Amino acid sequence: MAGSGDSISGAKFLTIAEVAAQMRVSKMTVYRLVHSGELPAVRVGRSFRVTESDVNAYLERSFYDAG
Repeated sequence: MAGSGDSISGAKFLTIAEVAAQMRVSKMTVYRLVHSGELPAVRVGRSFRVTESDVNAYLERSFYDAG
């Protein structure tokens, strides 16, 4: 499994606020994405954490070609 990109040990986790800032959306939008299953997240206590790679994958899937 080495090099597959699925290893959680080296993952960088972001808070909902950090994801919202990176995506330039509200925290509520990020919560909706998490609750709908569109953006995978890990629950830590009462908080959610999202891996940076999952944010990047979501953005790549959502890219819209206006041309």
